[in-house]
Amino acid sequence: MGAHTFFTRASGRDAKSAFQNAVEDAQYHHGRAGYTGTIAEKTSFTEIPVEEVGDADPDDYASQLIREQDPRIDSKWGPAGCIHLGDNTYLFFGWASA
Repeated sequence: MGAHTFFTRASGRDAKSAFQNAVEDAQYHHGRAGYTGTIAEKTSFTEIPVEEVGDADPDDYASQLIREQDPRIDSKWGPAGCIHLGDNTYLFFGWASA
């Protein structure tokens, strides 16, 4: 099996609830059978500090971390990346089994 990158925005009172909302939504739309190539395959996430992202566009920064194979998010079996966008909205990204 392979892997696909994903970028998913979700809202919640905090990153944990936003992650759960994103996973449940992806499971609803893509199923629970595994290998969807979406955030539905993830069980955890790693928050990227807002200070690290700085003034960069969050989507561009997430893409850069994927391209550079940042070890925090470089496994289809490991955690998703998470960037807080403000207003209880989060960007989750990374590799997922497909």
